[in-house]
Amino acid sequence: MKKDQKQSFIAEARREQIIEAAIQTLDDVGYVKASLSQIAKRAGISTGLISYHFADKEDLMNHLLENLLESSTSYILECVEQADSPIEKVEAFIMASLAYQGTHPKRYTALIEIIFNARTEDNVPYYKMGDDDDDPIMGTLTAILKEGQKNGDFGPFHVDVMANLIQGAIGEYMLNANITKTVDLETFSSEVVSIVKQAMGVQ
Repeated sequence: MKKDQKQSFIAEARREQIIEAAIQTLDDVGYVKASLSQIAKRAGISTGLISYHFADKEDLMNHLLENLLESSTSYILECVEQADSPIEKVEAFIMASLAYQGTHPKRYTALIEIIFNARTEDNVPYYKMGDDDDDPIMGTLTAILKEGQKNGDFGPFHVDVMANLIQGAIGEYMLNANITKTVDLETFSSEVVSIVKQAMGVQ
């Protein structure tokens, strides 16, 4: 391995270490209290070393948000691609989305903390910046629903309403302690799939 390749590998490993520490920090203390010193403490490094890789907290959180979205998106889309019919794809979408939350709870918490607390340079909260045209997850779900209606697999319904209903049900599980305490993830996933199929007119 050449010297520059080794240095690049080390730098990437260090950035990944910082990212993981940031996830742990967001899970422990939340976005507001998460500081570079808190993250450095959990990473076992100096704050200065974090500043070497990221300009500031905002820069780190933006990189982390991109990392989190890429990870969850790739997992969900990979599961959906393995399904054949629109009905199977919707089921795979729901099951994969909830399974990712269940197997990566800290990453999901970190994602929510950033989206609902971080702001742009114009002081706009991230959660108000949603654009379905740039969202591969919502775009994929919408395309599946349209395909199902075109093929006659689904009954009549408003595609955008159904897509948001499905996404809302998926997002509700990890955010609602009353549900997570009384209904396990597998049961919740199965129930959502069943209810959605009925709502789509699937026999």
